[in-house]
Amino acid sequence: PSPGRIEAMATEFARDSGVPCQFVTVGPPRDVSSGTRLALYRVAQEALTNIRKHAQPGKVEVTLTYRPQTISLVVEDFRSAAPAPPVTGDTDGGYGLTGMRERAELLGGTLVAAPTEHGFRVELRVPA
Repeated sequence: PSPGRIEAMATEFARDSGVPCQFVTVGPPRDVSSGTRLALYRVAQEALTNIRKHAQPGKVEVTLTYRPQTISLVVEDFRSAAPAPPVTGDTDGGYGLTGMRERAELLGGTLVAAPTEHGFRVELRVPA
């Protein structure tokens, strides 16, 4: 999948969830390996799926940044003003974050996923 599919995924997320989802590309796009393209796509897909399942976002931002030595993908949700519902313990016990980290490491990159003051942020950084 090309990076353009990530933009389409963000558009579909907004349409299907009713939550605004902005996609931004920073820097001039360039060709990357098929492994890098797949990692970028799968991390975006998993991060957006996790937002659907576990967050109460007022908005979501997806940023793909091309730097000379790296490419990064940030998927960040920003809580809505509504209070968060109580946690019910019905999580699926999946391996989403673990799988994303493994994809990053296979490419010599990193994945950082952590709560922020306003929601949750996933950042994949891989060599260009």
